[in-house]
This record gives sequence, C-alpha cells and structure tokens, in this order.
Amino acid sequence: MMLETVAAVPGMVGGMLLHCKSLRSFEHSGGWIKALLEEAENERMHLMTFMEVAKPRWYERALVMTVQGVFFNAYFLGEVLWKTLI
Repeated sequence: MMLETVAAVPGMVGGMLLHCKSLRSFEHSGGWIKALLEEAENERMHLMTFMEVAKPRWYERALVMTVQGVFFNAYFLGEVLWKTLI
C-alpha cells in the first residue's frame, strides 16, 4: 500500500512543475503535462482498488499521509533544485 501511495508522487510533482513552467514561459509542453498527470491518476486508481480489498485502519491511513507528505516534499524540493542547477 505504501508503494502505491508514493508511486503517484513523481507524476503529480512533474506535471505540476511542468504546468507552472509552461504558464511562465507561455509555451506548450508537447503533451507532457497530461501524460504525467495521467500516470499519477493511474497509480491513484491502483491504490483505490487496493484500499477496497484491504480496508486500512486509521493508523495505516495516518502512516500513508505521513509517508506521502514526506516523499512529496522531498521529491518536489529535489526536482526544483535539480532544475535550478542544470
């Protein structure tokens, strides 16, 4: 379950950052924003299917929120720093 919650983060962060870059530069992304967000949606649907089967308890949901929050912020900062250094 943890893997599915974290697997959607790169697509969401990448799509979000590319969307903002596209808005700032007034350029098309060539379809990459949609592709990245579709990948994040695909991973979300895997998680929703698993949650129907597993019925996680409150502490498992809290752990998911914590892990996802940490990974989202770490991936976001890593992506921003990577883009600024290149």
